[in-house]
Amino acid sequence: MSETHLFEITNEKGRIDKFLSEQLPDNSRSQIQQWIKEEDVRVNELPAKANYKVQTGDRIEVTVPDPVEIDAQPEDIAIDIVYQDEDVVVVNKPQGMVVHPSIGHDSDTLVNALLFHIKDLSGINGKIRPGIVHRIDKDTSGLLMIAKNDNAHEKLAAQLQDKTARREYIGLVHGVISNDRGTIDAPIGRDPKNRKKFAVVEKGKSSVTHFEVMERFSEFTLLKLQLETGRTHQIRVHLDYIGFRMAGDPLYGPRKTLEGKGQFLHAASLSFVHPRTDERMYFTAPLPNEFEETLEYVRKR
Repeated sequence: MSETHLFEITNEKGRIDKFLSEQLPDNSRSQIQQWIKEEDVRVNELPAKANYKVQTGDRIEVTVPDPVEIDAQPEDIAIDIVYQDEDVVVVNKPQGMVVHPSIGHDSDTLVNALLFHIKDLSGINGKIRPGIVHRIDKDTSGLLMIAKNDNAHEKLAAQLQDKTARREYIGLVHGVISNDRGTIDAPIGRDPKNRKKFAVVEKGKSSVTHFEVMERFSEFTLLKLQLETGRTHQIRVHLDYIGFRMAGDPLYGPRKTLEGKGQFLHAASLSFVHPRTDERMYFTAPLPNEFEETLEYVRKR
């Protein structure tokens, strides 16, 4: 169902698209401009103009249209299935693979591969994300749990919510971290200066990342990272926030970095309680070859 947002303006706020992008941070400015074009945004009960400047006393109504469903198709793409039973699948996603289809990227995703290789998947997230309980970034490799039925999906999602599922990553960052371990507790939301990025912001969602130093090099540090929450780009944003940017990260990292296909970040271990047997399950995935080769390079350098 579509949702409606109402805003009562108590002081001037500038252009309507900019104002709404600040009020609705999960939506891009171009998306809001499209809503204005399609007359989904009304000011004082009249369709808004694209260049309208918000005035004190205005009443703005935004009707967010239903998302367009993408009918994902099965594709014969090889995937590394670490474990599978009647309820759960654990896969080791390669770097460079998108988890689920989106507008403009409706093929070659993990979901397309899952639809080909696995008979049944949970329908809770619809046709776009069947079976997907959580996700990792395109250029992050490693373990994901997939639900094969709705009961399993609900129980696995609840474990992420109550923080009983454990996810540990291995990441390489620029700089030498002196503390052997630490916790980054800082709220994350859309970056107000760059809509493609997220950042630590005052009104962001609570976000907690724990880290432990595994190995120090002359210019880099190898970390074990544990997520307590699962915000978009959380590890990358938190490490940027404390001044140790992820190596190879094209969005948050420095321009001069190690050669690679993206950030050196790998979801190395995953643990959860099986939704049917109540048994605690543990899975690990080795670092990709390129990651291992890069570590050897920085050790010698």
